[in-house]
Amino acid sequence: MPPTVQVGDILIEPWPAMTKLFGIESEPYSGSWNVVKGLNGVALDLKVHAAGWNFFFMAAEIKVMFFGARGADKVHSALTRILGKLRGQDFNCLEVTGIVAKRFLGMPYTLVSAHSRHIQQSVYMDSAVPRRA
Repeated sequence: MPPTVQVGDILIEPWPAMTKLFGIESEPYSGSWNVVKGLNGVALDLKVHAAGWNFFFMAAEIKVMFFGARGADKVHSALTRILGKLRGQDFNCLEVTGIVAKRFLGMPYTLVSAHSRHIQQSVYMDSAVPRRA
């Protein structure tokens, strides 16, 4: 069973040297994506900048809705759908920015929102081709 994800958690698609370079720990979440353990976006940003790298935040918010009460399995499914939407953009991180339970005419539903993040060495955002490499 995947770990429970909360608002502020970072999903990362790690490369082998990442754990050594930034000193982060993660656990598997969905496919090649892992959840960073013990660090939120701000703390990870500080570690990345301390290593001389950059941690970009993309302004476009991605939202997914599902009907029913909030549960770990449903949130996992929603985040998997969000990761599927981002597949062609080749960003290596995702920050969960909202998990909100609501009601409409008595019907419960939940909105899950996230923002793409990207770790790279350059201060200028790479285009899609270098991000794939």
